[in-house]
Amino acid sequence: MSETAFAQTFLASLESRPVRLSADHFEDPKSFPARPPYIIPRMPKAMSKPNNVAPGSERSITVSLKSLRNPPLSIKLTSQPLDTSILDIKNNIQKQTRIPAAKTKLLHNKKPIPDSKILKEILGETDMSIEFTVMVIGGAAAIPPEEPEAAPEAQPTGAHALQTDEFWSDLKGFLMQRLKDEAEAEHLSGLFKSSWQSNQANP
Repeated sequence: MSETAFAQTFLASLESRPVRLSADHFEDPKSFPARPPYIIPRMPKAMSKPNNVAPGSERSITVSLKSLRNPPLSIKLTSQPLDTSILDIKNNIQKQTRIPAAKTKLLHNKKPIPDSKILKEILGETDMSIEFTVMVIGGAAAIPPEEPEAAPEAQPTGAHALQTDEFWSDLKGFLMQRLKDEAEAEHLSGLFKSSWQSNQANP
């Protein structure tokens, strides 16, 4: 084999092996082949930009709650902050109708909304009100509010208290507790009462 043929055979065998580059190898980027830029596809809904809103100046939302089925409901909650959760709204329904929050579901555009959602995640950028449909499950019904308990009758005071049997009975019980003697307590309470009655008869 001639030297030329040997060199060609040797070079051909080297071409099949991977090329090893030195640690300080440098290649000019301009020598790279041109590639088209990779463009990320647009999102279906643009992300909202954070707004620097002063505390207390955020918009408040009016929430309308309606149920066309039994029990019929029509509730309006005004001035609700954007971070109001669906669970907060259900608790408001419970306060007004006494239907347990676990027995209600809120629907928006005919779709159930989980309790963890807040109004900000459902509303548009400029919406000031929202309407939910209330679905009552498990046969729960609205319970009328409890009637306020009647105020207790005012107890007589001052000289008027002496005209009641309860006063003299309490006095007898007090004397009996202190003296440990029922007969003596009866005697003293009767003495006090007769003295008061004579004083009233002869002022």
